[in-house]
Amino acid sequence: MFFGLSFIIMYLCDQLQDLYIMAYYKRNIDYQLEVWSKAANHKPLLIRGARQVGKSTAVRQLGKAFKHFVEVNLEKRPDLHQYFTEKINVKRTCQLLSVTLGIPIIPGETLLFIDEIQECQNAIKALRYFREDYPDLHVIAAGSLLEFALEELPSFAVGRIRSFYLFPFSFDDFLSAQGLNELIEFKTQAVKESQPLPEPIHDKLKDLLRTFYLVGGMPEAVSTWISEQSFLACSRVHNDILDTYQQDFSKYKKRVSPDLLRQVLRSVALQAGKKFVFAQASREEPAATIKLCLHLLTLAGLITPVKHTAANGVPLGAEENEKYIKYLFLDLGLMQTMLSLPANDILQASDVDFVNKGAASEMFAGLELLKTHDYFVKPEMFYWQNTDKGTSGEIDYLTVIDGHIIPIEVKAGTQGKMQSLYNFMSKHSSVFGIRTSLENGSSYIHNDNLVKIIPLYALSSLTSI
Repeated sequence: MFFGLSFIIMYLCDQLQDLYIMAYYKRNIDYQLEVWSKAANHKPLLIRGARQVGKSTAVRQLGKAFKHFVEVNLEKRPDLHQYFTEKINVKRTCQLLSVTLGIPIIPGETLLFIDEIQECQNAIKALRYFREDYPDLHVIAAGSLLEFALEELPSFAVGRIRSFYLFPFSFDDFLSAQGLNELIEFKTQAVKESQPLPEPIHDKLKDLLRTFYLVGGMPEAVSTWISEQSFLACSRVHNDILDTYQQDFSKYKKRVSPDLLRQVLRSVALQAGKKFVFAQASREEPAATIKLCLHLLTLAGLITPVKHTAANGVPLGAEENEKYIKYLFLDLGLMQTMLSLPANDILQASDVDFVNKGAASEMFAGLELLKTHDYFVKPEMFYWQNTDKGTSGEIDYLTVIDGHIIPIEVKAGTQGKMQSLYNFMSKHSSVFGIRTSLENGSSYIHNDNLVKIIPLYALSSLTSI
């Protein structure tokens, strides 16, 4: 009897845990997807991003707003590849899918989700015909390692589909998942008005930021933190995700040693915040091989290049210099776990040490800028470095607001030197510059240069300026 009761309790606990893992926390992307779904002139949507950032779950959440939801996983159902022929009739394909799956596919009432679409090139090519021949039907596609397939079809449907670029949870998403939406609105309004927050709220946001540095934004890690409040449990989730990524290395189209890919990925984490040096990744392998590894890791969405630009005008990419390049790691929590950094180094550090700790704050700032970018535009990241002989100076990030180039410097506090920021602003006639740290929000003028101090936790609110 006791054994039977114990078994039932264990079973129920497992079921409750599974239900919690499946809990969905709303993100800013949900609003963006909803806007797409309600647009009269919606194109087929292709969701692009690394594995396990929440692509499929976000689409399933959107599917609840439709009368019918059809999910076709072309990895699990290779038998359905035959419906996506070279000379496709998409209406006929939808008929066949409807009969096979037993779910109606009706324009205006059904969301058709084609997952793991990279498994069938004809299905990728078919997306353009949904736009041309079945424009009223809502169609979304996504897939793991999708960029590798798209690289072989660089102009497969230009102008006929819309890409949607997805990343892990932002800090605002992390707060929202914990029901702290009023806190988000409060700090956003403070940034908009260039006003400091009351100290208790400022301190609360700093504490939450420290937590986010360790938990990161991978959806499963966020869910685990909310349910267990355990950094150790989150670290285990991170390790599982990292293992999954490394298992994918053998699937990359252009064959490179999985061990070398692991080595280069770790080197990106170790060189965070600095110009990437190939020799630090491997002294045995030629630079061309390391460069190929970086390209493959970028395609997989695990890293994002931050390119140097002279920044003399918009677009910033017009003057990029690929000899000077830094990389962002996909997720700060994953990076901290990969490097086995002690949690107390973040939780117990002073504000100055916290910002300086292992370039984590520069990484966080870059990722926040990436996540607040227009989801429908492929993001590009830039920084500036004085490359003149005998000179030095660097701006961590550059962004464009209303057509103006805005320099952003990540600093430990008021004592940090700001000469690079002042020089850049004077040389480029910047309307204002940004210093971000754990300081409370404010602004000041230096030699006619307006500098806005925006706390790290409020960087997502830049668009409100």
